[in-house]
Parts: sequence; structure tokens; C-alpha cells
Amino acid sequence: MNESEIRAFWADSGVYRADPSPDRDQNFVIDTPPPTASGALHIGHVLSFTHTDLVARFRRMRGKRVWYPMGWDDNGLPTERRVQNVYGVRPDPSVPYDADLKVEFGRGSRPGEPVLAISRQNFIELCHVVLEEDEQAFKALFQQLALSVDWDVTYATIDDRSRRVSQLSFLRLVRRGEAELRMAPTMWDVDFQTAVAQAEVEDRERDSAYHRIRFAVEGAGDVVVATTRPELLPACIAVIAHPDDGRYQGLFGRRAVTPLFGAPVPILANQAAEPGKGTGIVMVCTFGDATDVERWKELGVEPRTVVGRDGRIQPVPWGQAPWETIREEAARRHHDALAGLSVAAARRRIVELLAAEGAVDGSPEPTRHSVKFFEKGDRPLEYVTSRQWFVRVLPHRDALLRQGRRIRWHPEAMRKRYENWVEGLAYDWPVSRQRPFGVPIPVWYGVDDDGNVDHHRLLLPDDADLPVDPSSDVPSGHRAAQRGRPGGFVGDQDVFDTWATSSLSPRLATGWPDDLELQARLYPTDLRPNAHDIIRTWDFYTILRALLEDGSIPWHDVAISGFVLDPDRKKMSKSKGNVVVPTAPLEQYGPDAVRYWSASARLGLDAAADPSVFKEGKRLVTKVRNAARFVLAFDATSDPSPRPLDLALLARLRAVADRATRSWEEWDHAAGLAAAEQWFWSDFCDNYLELVKERAYGGDGGAIATLRTGLDVVLRLLAPVLPYVTEEVWLARRGEAAGSPSAADSIHRAAWPRPEELPDGGDDGCFDAAVAVLRAIRKTRSAAGAPRRLPVERLVVRGPRRRLELLAGALQEVLDAGNVRSHELVADEQLADLAVTCQLGTPD
Repeated sequence: MNESEIRAFWADSGVYRADPSPDRDQNFVIDTPPPTASGALHIGHVLSFTHTDLVARFRRMRGKRVWYPMGWDDNGLPTERRVQNVYGVRPDPSVPYDADLKVEFGRGSRPGEPVLAISRQNFIELCHVVLEEDEQAFKALFQQLALSVDWDVTYATIDDRSRRVSQLSFLRLVRRGEAELRMAPTMWDVDFQTAVAQAEVEDRERDSAYHRIRFAVEGAGDVVVATTRPELLPACIAVIAHPDDGRYQGLFGRRAVTPLFGAPVPILANQAAEPGKGTGIVMVCTFGDATDVERWKELGVEPRTVVGRDGRIQPVPWGQAPWETIREEAARRHHDALAGLSVAAARRRIVELLAAEGAVDGSPEPTRHSVKFFEKGDRPLEYVTSRQWFVRVLPHRDALLRQGRRIRWHPEAMRKRYENWVEGLAYDWPVSRQRPFGVPIPVWYGVDDDGNVDHHRLLLPDDADLPVDPSSDVPSGHRAAQRGRPGGFVGDQDVFDTWATSSLSPRLATGWPDDLELQARLYPTDLRPNAHDIIRTWDFYTILRALLEDGSIPWHDVAISGFVLDPDRKKMSKSKGNVVVPTAPLEQYGPDAVRYWSASARLGLDAAADPSVFKEGKRLVTKVRNAARFVLAFDATSDPSPRPLDLALLARLRAVADRATRSWEEWDHAAGLAAAEQWFWSDFCDNYLELVKERAYGGDGGAIATLRTGLDVVLRLLAPVLPYVTEEVWLARRGEAAGSPSAADSIHRAAWPRPEELPDGGDDGCFDAAVAVLRAIRKTRSAAGAPRRLPVERLVVRGPRRRLELLAGALQEVLDAGNVRSHELVADEQLADLAVTCQLGTPD
């Protein structure tokens, strides 16, 4: 059978079909990572998804009923960007829906093609078209990789059920007070035009400069304030210095006056100021960073917001609260020179204005510091005051740490990454996003009689009506004509952060809340597998949602895979041109070889996409097929009486099976593979096959039975890693006369090897003695450049009597394998081990 025939057999016979037991302990449930269904899979997906499948196959062979679904994460920014790039479109809420819209796939890649503005609904429809194509491509690749997923149990984070579950869970949080609408400073991406959460932010090193700006101090001369963001000067609400900084002791309690804008601001003592950075006294602005947000909260004043959602300086009403100034005309004039400029342009312009006013002290001092970016963004984040839905996180930090300790992390060190993240949390989770494609936030707001939206008057849907889209659906008790009208309603236009739905994957995959009986069989799930870069997102948010829903842990074990590096152990990136796409190694080496590469990488460690490892995997596949062909050429006999060498081999295999099983149980698939592979190559192929070949050809029942038993056991030990070739050989054992195989005939439904299948205590040294002599013969031939079967005219083996007695149990096999014409065993207790002398003969 070839690979496609084997896949067809798996699918048609239902080898991997889920059939959960009423007894929860009999089931093994995997919370499969839903990959982002846009673009293309990369070799990192292959690594981590294979790691998941290794566990699934092992647990299935250990007798567990494996629940292994597949989800697709398709409501995030990557989907929107892909649609925009492929079709050359952008969503525009002001454009009406066009039921007959036709946009050519690939339009966006044509040079000079203008970007087409389309309605939000048309844009969403194009998203679904792209997702359907990408998901089919992903599924085909995963099936080629032999993931033992039950493809009848799938979900997508944008499908009706996922939207319902996501909205239902959110509404439960709203009713419990764990989710609330706030007008608050939020990290904002000016290009994507959306709020982002702390978990989506990364620090990037950027060159900058300290600008020293001279502030007047009421009644006390002036003070020089250092800042890397002079464009935020009009947003300054205070200046702070460390309480122990002697330079500023006489200034605390006074007011400084901002240059250009004449705004009096307090000079405060605050531990957040660093005496060794800049001049030691800094601006507090609304808002430059998280420290500004904290100081603003302490001051309890109304913010002065100058950076708009588009990343440009916005006009402000100087002279009106909170824009108090002692130089109103100058403030307006200077602000007019900045309004409409981007942050970068405003920074350059305000430095020019300050210099013209004589408010710059010295030259800028170059520096390099960390700047916060949205992980998918190209420009630094801004802190923008906006109305967002938040899920409360900060009050639950201690509980989140306790939950993390109830879960087993593999490797254990990965738990510390989770704890470090929880301990470093500074914000609650903003779950609303300003995007067109996603799960809608299921809330309407009342409109008062004057036509003002009352965001405190929430209109929530009944659970039975979910899912809803407030932009098109109408709340209970209202008519469509009341939308946006006095006394009516408006719908929330935002969608959920993609993690707000993905964090519910353990519930999406186990039937909640529609089939609570099924969920009782499957939840909490057993395994959450993912790479270490999403511990702070997917793992953290899932633990949070489980805690807030019912206090549960979502899974018992977390298995963390590493990243994939290029063969030079450098991080892959498209810009470097060193990305390995999975189709290339799959086609060149085959799926089993690619899986071998994945299985050779331990959890938590980065792996290089090394062609030499792919080649090792392909060589192993070929060797399994060839060894099986040799073994299965011999018919089983009715007299399987074993000889000492046979018992020794099987005893060694028993120890290997025990060692491999312990490794797999300890989440070390690489060690489990290495144990089985080493026995197969060395003991079985290199030595035992050669030693018993003559016996097998002669119909010796002991040799043939041992060959078959050894093959049977090692196939099962290798099956999780090499599903194709092991299935091919396993089914070939049945013979064509057995008819078409069923699911029960699959090796992947066979039992994992148990110790009682193999003899114990038979490895008394007979095997090692035989191999030592055989290797000495091979070495002699190799040194002489002689053919492999050149006769040995005289073989003399010296050694301790006990070792010679052990050798005697396999002496005939050694003589046959070595083509020895005469031999002599000489006892010599002075020797610690066997000493072999070979006199080569001449060809027959």
C-alpha cells in the first residue's frame, strides 16, 4: 500500500474515529491548537503538530479512547490582511452592501490596481471564501503528515457554534461583573486602528534621543526636563523626580510651566523617576507609556489627549478645561503648527519650535531603548483613551498562579514562563477590537430621548438568541427602525480579540454548553500542546477563562514545543530567505522521515531544519521496509522452540520496550524513539538478522518466531513516529488472503508492547558474546579489504571460561554468519574479555 492508499484506509475504516467512554478516566482528550487559517503553514507547524500527534498515537495504543479534534482559528488580523492583499480591497462601513460583487482572486497582487473600498459585509464574505480554500489546503497537508485527527470533530472560531459559545461566555462574565465597558487609556495600533492587549505586545530596540527642555518654575527660576518624546509636551500633566534626588528637593510642591503652551503642572516626588536617567526629572503625559497611565491614575485629573487614533496630533481647545494655560494665544498658535502631523513629524517640528523659543538645553543625547509594538505592527503603539470592553485580570493574579501550579508543564521550566507573565501583568484584558471580521460583541446600547448613546444602558440578548450581530440584528423589544434614533438603540460595532474565542477551545472541543453529558466525559481535557511563544496568550487566557467560568483547570498537562531554526541554527524569517516550507521536505523525504525529524526534537528545545536528520529518517523507513520484507518471507512454523540467542534478543527487547515506555510516559518522545531505533538498527538488523539468517533459511522455527516477534514489537514501538511504513508492514503480515482490513487490523489500534509479551532474564551475556566475535570477524575482513563472505579459515577465541560458555550457546550462529571453516575456544582466566584471532581463507 502506498501513502494515499493508507490514508484512504484510515479514513474509510475510521481508525481514528473518536468514541469517548462514559468513564472519563478511559478517555484522553487533546485541546488541539487551532492554527490561523490564512496564508501557508510553515515547518514550525509541522514540528509542534507532530509532537501532538505522537502523544495521541501513543495514548491510543496504551488503551485510551483518544478525542483528537481539529479547530481553525480564522477570525484574526491575519485573515483580514490576507483578504486585503489577495483581493486588493479594504472594508468601508459607509459603502453599501453589493449582493452581486465580483472581485477576482489575486487582484491585489497586480501592479497599479487601486484598492477597492467595499462594504463590511462584502469584506466578511471574501474572508469566508479565503478561509475555505486555506483550510482545505491545511487539512490536506495535515493529512499527508498523518495527523491522527478525527476529521469529523472540527470547529472554526468564526462558525455559528463558536460565535455562540464565545458570546455566551462573555455575557456570563458581564453578568458576574468580570467584564465591563470602560473609557480608559489603551494601547493602540495606529495602522490597524485597533486596541491591543498586553499579551500581543513586544518590545523592540529603537534608536532615540533625550531632548532637554527648559520649564519655568513658578517662583523658582527653571528646571531642565529630559524626554525622548517632546511631541507629548502639550499632553504634560506633571513632572516628577525621585523623592531622594537632592537636586529637586526645593521644587516639590511647586508648579512648572510648560514651554510653548504655558500650562502650569505640579512638580511631584515619585519613586518611578530614575535619578540616573536623563536629568532625573521627567514629564508625566497622557499618555506616553504605562508609567504615565499609573501616574495619571494617582493624580485623578482629566487627561490631555493629543495623539489621535490615526497616530496624528489632534486639535485641542486651549483655554478650556482641562487645557488650562497662562498663555492661551501662544498655546493655540504653537499647537496649530503641530495639528495633523504624524508623531514622528510632530517630534521634529516641536524641537524646532522649542529651539526658536530658547527652551532647548544643549544638543539631543542619543540613546537606545525598548519601544512597545503590536506583535504584527510596524509603528510604535500609542496610548489612546477609548471605550473598550475589559475582562478583569489583575484581581485574579494570585488565583491564576495557583491554577498554573495545578497543571503539569512539560518541560517543567515552562511553568516559570507562565508565572513570570502573570506576575508582570499591568493591565486588565481589553477584549474588544476595532476590526470588521470577527465574533461580534453581543451588546446594544440605549439611545436617550435627546439622541445620545447611553453606554451605561446595556441591552443584552437572551442566551437562546445567540449568536447575534448587533450591527444588523435588533435587541428584544425594539424595531429595526429605532436603530440610531432617539429612544432607540445602537449596536456595538466591535468584535472580540481572537484570543477571546480561542481561549475557549477546551469547551468548543468538548460540547459545552450544548452537550453537558459529553463534556463530563471529556473535560477538563488532558493535553494542551503549543509552542512557547503563546504561553502568554493562548495558555494564559485559557487558564483565565476556565478560572472565571467555574474555577476549573482547562487541562492536566501542557506540552511545549520549541521553535524551528535553519540548518545554521539561525531563526527563520522571510526577510532572510531562510524559511523552510513543509511541502519541500515532505516531497523529498516523505512524511515518515519528516515526522522522524520532529520526534527527534525534545519538548521545549529549538530544532534545526537539518536535512541530515530528514535523511536519517528516510534511511530508517527504508530499513524497516527491507527488514520486514526479509522477515515476512519466512512462514511461521509449528515448532518455535527458541535457542539461547533468541531468548537473549527478546530479553534485550523487553528492556528496550520498558525503557521506551517510561520515556513516552515521561513526555520524552525523543528518548523513546532513540531506544527503539537503536535496538532495531544494532541488535536486530546489524547483528541478529545476520546471526540467524542460515537458521531462518533452513526453516528453524525458533529463529523465524523470534524474527517475527522482534519485528512485531519494534513496529509498535515505532508506530507513533512512522505511521505509514509501520502500517504498511503491519497489514502485510496479514497476507492478501485475509481480505480487506478493518480499523481493528490497524497497527494504530494495536496494543503498546507490554513486558509480559517477552521473556525476562534471558539476556545473560550470550548475545553480547556472539556479537563481539562477529564484529571481530567483520573488522578483520574490513582491514584486509576482503569481501563480506570471504571464509574464515581459522577462528580462535580466547577468554574467561564463563564468557566462552555463554558464547557456546550461540556458537553455531556465529560460525554460520562468519562463514568460519574451523574454530577453537581457548579458556584463559587472565583475560577480562574475549580476544579473537581470525585467519582468512581464500574464496571457495
